[in-house]
Amino acid sequence: MDTRQLAAFCAVVERKSFSQAAERLGVTQPAVSLQVRSLEKRLNRKLLDRSGRRVEPTEAGLALYRGAQRMLALEGQLIEELDAGEGGDLGGTLQVGASTGPGSTVVPVLLCEFQRANPGVAVSLSISDTQSVVDRVAERELELGVVGAARRHRGVVFEPFFRDEVVLAVPPDHRFAGSTVSLEQLREEPLIVMQEGAGVRQVIEDELRGAGTRLRELEPRLELGLQESVKAAVVAGYGVTFISRAAIESDLAAGTLATARVKGLDPARAISLVRSAGRSPTRAAEAFLDFARERL
Repeated sequence: MDTRQLAAFCAVVERKSFSQAAERLGVTQPAVSLQVRSLEKRLNRKLLDRSGRRVEPTEAGLALYRGAQRMLALEGQLIEELDAGEGGDLGGTLQVGASTGPGSTVVPVLLCEFQRANPGVAVSLSISDTQSVVDRVAERELELGVVGAARRHRGVVFEPFFRDEVVLAVPPDHRFAGSTVSLEQLREEPLIVMQEGAGVRQVIEDELRGAGTRLRELEPRLELGLQESVKAAVVAGYGVTFISRAAIESDLAAGTLATARVKGLDPARAISLVRSAGRSPTRAAEAFLDFARERL
């Protein structure tokens, strides 16, 4: 079976569009259409439903897609192993995505140490919110993702990676600094939150729900994007925020931030590894995970 046809077909299924599939593959739209038509003719099956606004796989197409994913992943793995030679030095590119919490603290250091130990591997790290990382891993734009909240997605699988504590960050001279406060007291303060899709926000929403309340009942005054934005606002004295402790360790050591606890809340999150469902890992990815787990 022609793997170029399979690659074109899988790209159309994942992008739900011939034009977007062509853009992803770096070819023309007619070329993608020709590959898919040739595949349908060879298999004597209609693989795609083109009648709606988006292209969707038929029942036969969905079955083929699952098998094609495995074949393409195996092809990539075989090529990599042949290029590197059995037992040879690692090579290729390792593309990783991370949400802002682990992506601004633990993950960059691990990747730098790994690349130093394996100079033949080119490493790329993309930072965005949790949902974007998960979506890009599902679409196979990234091989691995590291995120602060495991969101359901049929295109990926999650694995525990390490644990991260979430704290209430306050200015060092704030009345909350170093103390435990109630939810009622927290309602009296300007609460700064991260945007929807951020892992820390999901953890806090889950904790509050377990305590019988909702985030909106705390009347957040500011929603400021992701981790660096909310931290900057707290350092400047505009309010308090929930944030990963690992992200503010240097600020705590420098005395520019302090922490507080909220009675009834014990927010912590399992930082999760995200992989594309059905994708065979490259040697570089497996080596990085072994390297990271020895150090975490």
